Amino acid sequence: MVRANGAVSLRELARVVQTSEVTVRRDVRALEAEGLLDRRHGGAVLPGGFTRESGFPQKSHLATAEKTAIADLAASLVEEGEAIVVGAGTTTQELARRLARVPGLTVVTNSLLVAQALAHANRVEVVMTGGTLRGSNYGLVGSGAEQSLQGLRVSRAFLSGAGLTAERGLSTSNMLSASVDRALVQAASEVVVLADHTKLGADTMFQTVPTDLITHLVTDEPPAGDERAATELQALADRGVQLAVAPGCPGEPAAPLPAPRRPHPLRPPPVPRLADLRPR
Repeated sequence: MVRANGAVSLRELARVVQTSEVTVRRDVRALEAEGLLDRRHGGAVLPGGFTRESGFPQKSHLATAEKTAIADLAASLVEEGEAIVVGAGTTTQELARRLARVPGLTVVTNSLLVAQALAHANRVEVVMTGGTLRGSNYGLVGSGAEQSLQGLRVSRAFLSGAGLTAERGLSTSNMLSASVDRALVQAASEVVVLADHTKLGADTMFQTVPTDLITHLVTDEPPAGDERAATELQALADRGVQLAVAPGCPGEPAAPLPAPRRPHPLRPPPVPRLADLRPR
């Protein structure tokens, strides 16, 4: 199953082999020791950094509580009347569900899941890119998507991906998705990356956002013993990325959002928000 999908949840493994998640977790640990796969919170992936992209059904069942906490925290960055772009992904889908409550918001997206989450939000305007549909993540990609983003300018881009390292930044396993994500970044004055702790330290084939263009990272508290994630968080902070860390357990206060840093010289300056998106 891991070879076929690139990643799989412990719950799905337990269902297929008709055993308990406790047993599956023990077996996964043994397979990891043999170098046959890598464990992730709530599941397992192919070994090595350059893993194959998982499909939506697999990704939607991984780190669900963490994605919810990340989406709650990321939504606090969005202001009334703002214009933003939101990329494809299960974490950005969770964010979109919370954005439905922000009045006067304009959301540009290449994700059918994001658009669906906002479809009935009366006070939110949704603008979709063109492009070719990728069934694995319900995102629009290709030249149609990229051309529709040319000349666009918004305040922030909210993106997720398959891996995040301080050395290389955000990356994904699909070339077409990476190309559209780069176009989304070019349209924004700030870049906010949403990545749960299982993505920290993982490196996949195609870079989407180099570290020096990431303004904020919204993530969750790594579990005790996850030294790779903790080390990567510190390295990202050392590179100037502002960290917003959601609580690791119920009742724990969320880490405060850092004050904005000075714009990076390669990042476009702030521009008007809503007016630029509407025809005159």
